[in-house]
Amino acid sequence: MNSNKNNGAEGAAKGVTSTLGNLAGGVSKTAGGLVGSAGKGLGDTINNTTGTKAAGDGLQSVTGGIEDAGNSAGKGAEDAGQWKKS
Repeated sequence: MNSNKNNGAEGAAKGVTSTLGNLAGGVSKTAGGLVGSAGKGLGDTINNTTGTKAAGDGLQSVTGGIEDAGNSAGKGAEDAGQWKKS
């Protein structure tokens, strides 16, 4: 009996899902990073323009949360693609 679990249909399925999971994970992380970066820049602009920190810092907090969520979702997609349990 062969103990290698990555042979045959299961191995092929893992190869496909791993590729798809990595692709979806990368897209999610990239999107989250773009939102986070844009929010940081816009928040700094608001702070510098208005002379107050509340509005800009609030925006940065929201977009930072979106960035964190994108990273978390991306990691989850990658793990699912590799058949890892969270």
